[in-house]
Amino acid sequence: MRAGVENTISQRLSSFVLACLLAATTARAQQSVTPLPTSTAPHSQSNEVTRGTVLDGVVAVVNGDVILESDVDEERRFENIQPYRGSATDFSRDRAVQRLIDRTLILQQAALEPDQTSVTEEELDRQLKTLRHDIPVCKQYQCETDAGWMKYLEANGFTQKEFRDRWRKRMALLRLIQVRFRSGIHISDDEIKNYYEKVMLPEYAKQKVTPPKLETVSTRIEEVLLQQQVGNLLRDWLQSLRVQGSVWVMKPGEVAP
Repeated sequence: MRAGVENTISQRLSSFVLACLLAATTARAQQSVTPLPTSTAPHSQSNEVTRGTVLDGVVAVVNGDVILESDVDEERRFENIQPYRGSATDFSRDRAVQRLIDRTLILQQAALEPDQTSVTEEELDRQLKTLRHDIPVCKQYQCETDAGWMKYLEANGFTQKEFRDRWRKRMALLRLIQVRFRSGIHISDDEIKNYYEKVMLPEYAKQKVTPPKLETVSTRIEEVLLQQQVGNLLRDWLQSLRVQGSVWVMKPGEVAP
């Protein structure tokens, strides 16, 4: 039981870097986002949509890379599949768009450093194997079997290849963040002790489980604190990427040029 609590704390908090990327950055982002201008050109008959045809609308353009409405829908489905996610009712389209913009900016940087961000098939397989055991809903699908895992992905609108590609990008993104920001950060013994007493002990007390000794979890706490500091640096870096780059967001009712 204690190991389960410790694993839960580690899983939730060691994902802090990713959480920073997925957080609501809308307020700060709007300062450096240029809305796409409304097209004033008349709609010719050739531009009219044939009845029954569904077009994928443009949501944003990030340094020439287009974010589509289908990407926002995929973001919603991908969020639903995350372990320890919040309620599905917390999903916000605007927040998802800002997350997609941030992710696109980072992946564009990752493409410039492929040697540092490449993910092998073996690494991807190991993470997905762990994920299949970490998603609570997966138990009812028997995700430990390949057939059950495929059934679960299909229920969430993914093929196995689509999800592997998406998770690979996630791993590459996190790897770039760690390579860029993690070196040079030092966590003191006092910081580790403070986290243990103010964060971990209350979590164990809440779940009525005997906590481990500090020396047995100090390495794990250091990892969490490292990622928290990386998260702070990440926010500043994303802001600079937005300012230096070209980020356009469509407003409702506008037509992409």
